[in-house]
Amino acid sequence: MPKPLLECCWQYVGGDCFSWARLGDCHVHFCALSAAKGMILIMTISKMFLNINGAVRMVVYEPDDNLANVLRQMGLTGTKVGCDAGQCGACSILLDGKVTRVCTRKMKSIKEFSKIITIEGIGTPTNLHPIQMAWIAYGGVQCGFCSPGFIVSTKGLLDTNSNPTRQEVRRWFQRHRNICRCTGYKPLVDAVMAAAQVMRGEMIIDELVFKIPESGRIYNTYYPRPAAVAKVTGTSDFGADMNLKMPAGALQLALVHPKVSHAKILSIDTSEAEKMPGVFKIITHKDVKGKNRIFSPVTGPYNKCNSWDRPILNDVKVHMYGDTLAIVAADTRKNALAAAEKIKAELELLPEYMDALDVLADDAVEIHPGTPNIYVEAPCIKGEETESIFASAPYIVEGSFYTQRQPHGVLEPECGMAYMDEEGRVTVHCKTLALQAVIFWAAAGVGLPPEKIRVVENPTGASFGSALTPQAAALMIVAAMATGKPVCLELQYDEHTHFTGKRAPSYSNVKLAADKDGKLIGLEFDAVLDHGAYSEKAELVATKTSRYMGAGYHIPNILGLTKVVFTNHSFGTAFRAFGSPQAYAASEQVMDMLAEKIGMDPLEFRYINVYRPGSTTPNGTELSVHPLPQLLDMLRPKYKQTLERTKQESTPEKPRGVGIAVGVYNVCGGENDTSNIDLELNADGSVTSWNGWEDQGQGADVGALVLTHEALKSLGLDPKQIILNMNDTALAPTAGPAAGSRSHFMNGNATIDAANKLMNAMRKPDGTYRTHAEMVAEGIPTRYTGTYTTIGLTSALNPFTGQGDPNLEYMYGVFMAEVEVDTKTGKTKVLKSTMHADVGVIGNKLAVDGQMYGGLAQGVGLALSEDYQDLKKSNIIGLGIPAIEDIPDELDVEYLETYRAPGPFGSVGCGELPLTSPHAAILNAIYNACGVRIHELPAYPEKVIAGLKAIESGKVTEQAKYDLGPDFRERLAEMKLKYIASTQKT
Repeated sequence: MPKPLLECCWQYVGGDCFSWARLGDCHVHFCALSAAKGMILIMTISKMFLNINGAVRMVVYEPDDNLANVLRQMGLTGTKVGCDAGQCGACSILLDGKVTRVCTRKMKSIKEFSKIITIEGIGTPTNLHPIQMAWIAYGGVQCGFCSPGFIVSTKGLLDTNSNPTRQEVRRWFQRHRNICRCTGYKPLVDAVMAAAQVMRGEMIIDELVFKIPESGRIYNTYYPRPAAVAKVTGTSDFGADMNLKMPAGALQLALVHPKVSHAKILSIDTSEAEKMPGVFKIITHKDVKGKNRIFSPVTGPYNKCNSWDRPILNDVKVHMYGDTLAIVAADTRKNALAAAEKIKAELELLPEYMDALDVLADDAVEIHPGTPNIYVEAPCIKGEETESIFASAPYIVEGSFYTQRQPHGVLEPECGMAYMDEEGRVTVHCKTLALQAVIFWAAAGVGLPPEKIRVVENPTGASFGSALTPQAAALMIVAAMATGKPVCLELQYDEHTHFTGKRAPSYSNVKLAADKDGKLIGLEFDAVLDHGAYSEKAELVATKTSRYMGAGYHIPNILGLTKVVFTNHSFGTAFRAFGSPQAYAASEQVMDMLAEKIGMDPLEFRYINVYRPGSTTPNGTELSVHPLPQLLDMLRPKYKQTLERTKQESTPEKPRGVGIAVGVYNVCGGENDTSNIDLELNADGSVTSWNGWEDQGQGADVGALVLTHEALKSLGLDPKQIILNMNDTALAPTAGPAAGSRSHFMNGNATIDAANKLMNAMRKPDGTYRTHAEMVAEGIPTRYTGTYTTIGLTSALNPFTGQGDPNLEYMYGVFMAEVEVDTKTGKTKVLKSTMHADVGVIGNKLAVDGQMYGGLAQGVGLALSEDYQDLKKSNIIGLGIPAIEDIPDELDVEYLETYRAPGPFGSVGCGELPLTSPHAAILNAIYNACGVRIHELPAYPEKVIAGLKAIESGKVTEQAKYDLGPDFRERLAEMKLKYIASTQKT
């Protein structure tokens, strides 16, 4: 055990410079920013020698600190800290040859001269290890936050087992708690197997390097993403890494939360916290210069919000557990967190409404006084009156369903920094997926004109939609303004869970009818979305749920209403496939129920009803392409083979089942979308893409590269001659958010426009191209802005009927799940997940594969394990985030690349599609395996057991309808009358 090097006792004796007197024999100088006179501070510091990446280094540390922090403070920031609880593996290193998660490994437990290998010791950007090269080649890198931990863990595996099976690789990652939220794990196992071949001498490392085809074209290939090298070597600086490298004088922030879900704020006492060591300032709502509210756009007559329901720092009420009452700014993060514990809030507790059904009760108080708890309504009225159709339909089924509050489950907590830049702008670095939203949603709240806010996206450890919210950025801006100093923020993982939004839970009652031939003729639905404490994008998610209930099929007559309510739980926000998983969990299950009632095979029933020429979506849109029949044709042989195999392999103890589902999703968030991209010719002949294509790990870098390369192919550029300057609002034009699978479509078309403008300017009369020097000599600009807009090409949804055409293009998929149910434990295991997808011409195959695999894995979590209802379950394990053995190794994805004329080079988008309805396929498979229909997600083992017991006892009952407030038919009748009146006026 190492001995303490210094044990120092200091006493504050006063003075303007906060002088300290030494009370014992000590050999360090200590400077405090603030303290109380007479306060005693005891600091114990130890030192030891460690062999780190082959070099013996002296380390000085606090004994109670953990090894991850010590390594990071030494500049070895490739060792990431995510969960800070040993549950995610991002902090993995080799300690004396063993894979070790060091975020929980205290320094006092480390032996002197221990041998440590971090990611920095495995390979470098100019000398990649085969494992790192394989990670790049097989698409193991998406956001890259988990990559160093996985690669180190892989090194530990291959050092002990040079020829592992795929199952042994998976078991290793399971045992060492290596978690990935992006990739679905399959590419990681592929990479390990390939790296092992190289390390055994069966393949040379050069075989892993991408070779540009003779055509020179990299579009529609497996070209690796440009950021991959930095991410696999641990040299990509994420937000918390940048915070460690800020100049001296930067303040560390800690947030103060109420830790209750609903209360009136009577007072906030900061006096004790202000006396704590290192505290520079305590910031409350009184320090906010602006409205102290986040702006949330409201449109349409059926949104009753006022756009300003969310405080930046809560001043009047607490609306949810993760609200923020104050910010502590101190010299160190440790001191800031300690001071935050000393802030006392006097609260008057109010009833906590943690579920939508509770807030719909007649005696429920308004969560936001003056705004009704049901504050958004999104209708879908299509075709003829449904009452008479259901009265005479030969086949009718009904069902009621609940989808849970799915957590995004990212590994990197909210983090970033804010400071004043050289042009007098408050600059905030954050995880945002919507650069401009930070500016325009936060400007009035923080009290700055939009032009005085600059936003930079850090390398981001994924978000899947959660980073739409500008709350963390607004808090950092407020702190920088209040202190006049650079500030850094890094949330703890459980704090991040409570602070960030989630997928809005839903309750729905659904009714579906078919004629004697099995053709769909009518759909009715009544749905409620629990949007939690705040209204951010509530109107949009409501319209999505209404648009995707029954989507994929031509249903001529629909009557439906989606309502949104406030509760005191975590606020609803964007999440992959936004609004559609709630709809598909219901409609894709009733499709199976109706097929069973008719006596048709589920695939064949879908086949006769899916979109074909002449079909229209629930919102009345006619589609440009109709790939679903062909996708089902592609799936049919696999489906039949799987059905036969499951019959043979099922046992009474572990029956197996097969389920299918259809998923469709739009490209772009809504109507009237616009994107701008700049391309600039440089003096050396290279071209810079100046763009705001936010990269959450989905591959914005490689998307921008392949689109630019393809658009400029006449110039014959090498891909390395394209420089990407991304995600700084001071440097790049507005490209719009990385949301709604819009980026490749919108930014790609804008890139083509910029490329055409640049090449037209470069083109000489003889058809050759000017050099940069020639353009400058002739006074021709070298930088051009490309623009693409859907204004005039799309139309808004009619607020009275939900009919309209807000999107130019769509993505299409069919899903098949094979499951095994343990009838003793109720546990469901997904054995294989299959997806056939049409996302247009694929721009980059590695990126698109990665999106598909990752979305399928999140579908497993949505179906079986993920939830954030219990506030006490706020870590990776508690949230139910799947580990590698929870996800099947068999992820089978095939594509149909139907050319889309409006898209860049025939492409559209892809990111939302894989999480539209894979969970519904799993739920259908559970039913087909054991006869238990799961109406309320997730399909926890106890729910399956309860269903099996009901079957055994002969007491199976239908799921009771939910009481979702006023009768939806009456409300829709009112809307329809208003629509008729509005058309008569025009």
